[in-house]
Amino acid sequence: MHPAEEKERRGIQSIEVGGRILVALAEARAPMSLKQLAEAAGMTPAKAHPYLVSYGNLSLVTQEPVSGRYGLGALALRMGLACLRQLNPVRLAMAAAVALEQRLHQTVALSVWGSGGPTVIHLEESSHPIHMNLRAGTLMSMSTATGLVFGAYMPARTIQNFVEHSMQHEHYIHVIGDRLNWQDLQAGFQEVREQGLARVVGRPIPGVSAFAAPVFDHNGNVVLVMTILGPTGGFDSDWNSENARILRESADGISAGLGFARSAAGNAHPGSA
Repeated sequence: MHPAEEKERRGIQSIEVGGRILVALAEARAPMSLKQLAEAAGMTPAKAHPYLVSYGNLSLVTQEPVSGRYGLGALALRMGLACLRQLNPVRLAMAAAVALEQRLHQTVALSVWGSGGPTVIHLEESSHPIHMNLRAGTLMSMSTATGLVFGAYMPARTIQNFVEHSMQHEHYIHVIGDRLNWQDLQAGFQEVREQGLARVVGRPIPGVSAFAAPVFDHNGNVVLVMTILGPTGGFDSDWNSENARILRESADGISAGLGFARSAAGNAHPGSA
């Protein structure tokens, strides 16, 4: 590295050391004693205490008056809320889609839940052509990988109402080409919850296979679905394939960037009413 670049990248060690305390508090599920907090941050209580005093003066940390335990303070809350307001799931996902296509050389589609159901909002096309009319604005069937992910993680009542209402309209059937009922979809939804991904092989579009993964926000709500698609003959659809692994990593990275913590997602109830 060039000396000038190294100088620019050099940080302030004491801030980085003290930052470990904030990381420990952010990951804790409850306020912590000084001993617990110091241990989680990898330092002695005597070393941790001055940092806590300074953080307390800034309202980054607060101390319970009775128990003496430490938790995140008002400024930390304000910073977290400001960060959430600035986050844009689509912007994060579009950047990730470019990287995903370059790594896997598969077409990448980003979809959200719209008034007409699963709706493609962005397409990163691969050099490997797929024989289907896919573009921004395309509605995806509930039996596609994209639709199955939404069905698995959105409230069950929402999905059931959508499916039952849609099947009464010939226009929807003409566009989507599906006559599925609610019960037909349950096995697919359950598989998604078990695997964390949806997979279709040569269906419902002949010759096209896909994996799809959910992107969650900080509340554990699915806000977007990332899908990779390719010709069935050249698409590795094994659950342990590179396609599945890298797609999972990409979607999980976006979810983490949106504040989603899988271990703390107790308020997320995939598929519940």
